[in-house]
Amino acid sequence: MNGPVLDLVGIWTVILGLGVFFYVLLDGFDLGVGMLYGLQRHSDYRGIIMNSIAPIWDGNETWLILGGLALLAAFPLAFAIIIPALYFPVLLMLLALIFRGVAFEFRFRDKAHRGFWDHAFCYGSAVATFAQGTVLGAFIQGFEIDGRHFVGGSFDWVTPFSILTGVALMAGYCLLGAGWLVLKTEGELQDWARRQGRRALILVMLAIAAVSLWTPYAEADIAERWFSWPNIVFLAPVPLASLVLAAAAWTSFGSGRREAMPFVYSIGLFLTAYIGLAVSLWPNIVPHRYSLWEAASSESTQAFLLVGTLFLLPVILLYTGWSYWVFRGKVKAHTGYH
Repeated sequence: MNGPVLDLVGIWTVILGLGVFFYVLLDGFDLGVGMLYGLQRHSDYRGIIMNSIAPIWDGNETWLILGGLALLAAFPLAFAIIIPALYFPVLLMLLALIFRGVAFEFRFRDKAHRGFWDHAFCYGSAVATFAQGTVLGAFIQGFEIDGRHFVGGSFDWVTPFSILTGVALMAGYCLLGAGWLVLKTEGELQDWARRQGRRALILVMLAIAAVSLWTPYAEADIAERWFSWPNIVFLAPVPLASLVLAAAAWTSFGSGRREAMPFVYSIGLFLTAYIGLAVSLWPNIVPHRYSLWEAASSESTQAFLLVGTLFLLPVILLYTGWSYWVFRGKVKAHTGYH
């Protein structure tokens, strides 16, 4: 009997997909908290907001590294095309994440310049998020390719659509951040987070509607996938689930009970958007050009890397879960890991 026992490309697709989703989810809410931080003027409340993510923010970025390495090792052709096309927004994102991390630590120690570090934390979070959103928009639109190489310009990623996805992701992360703050705070600060969550939710739904109309209008193959018969019947649960989750999130942000639900519903909204994106682009990893199987590394390389990854992945999951368990519960002023 010939052929591999396992579909290694399928396994790596799952690993890459989970890595990207966990990064978007986990670093997304703490970037959202960072942006909301800039809207809060009360110094004590700012301390609580900062402490709500202090123990876990750097661990969340582990998933970014895992996703990048999985793309490089398992799908090298996609890495070779996508990264040169997105050098500038990726560089901007990394610089903003570093600047934000420095501000995070210095704010506690350098009290003479706390105002500067406050702004650095907020704007670093905003710039990193916007850069990630433009990367997503440029990825959906695809790249100019000749053979197996990117041949476009350094600023091809700057388009009206990528600007829209950048702003949309900022609203989305603020929604996740508001849900997290509702879960971790109480009293007036929690009420404030609920109001911010509802405002962010309105922007998110407007952005989802705009992207959902724009994408099939600009890409005929995506329109064919979503609106041809019988696909429209099978795929209808995805947008319907988004509407139900949005309504539930709106209600839960306005309710004083079940404090975890705004965060849960916001995660659900991100999950449906992620599934919608996967449906639109499947099975391509370089949109409109190369499939997952065409861009994959050799079977021996995938098998070798999979052995190490299957040891590493449980460690990351255990570390992440343990961190959230240890620092569970409400956050108080002047308490944290510093």
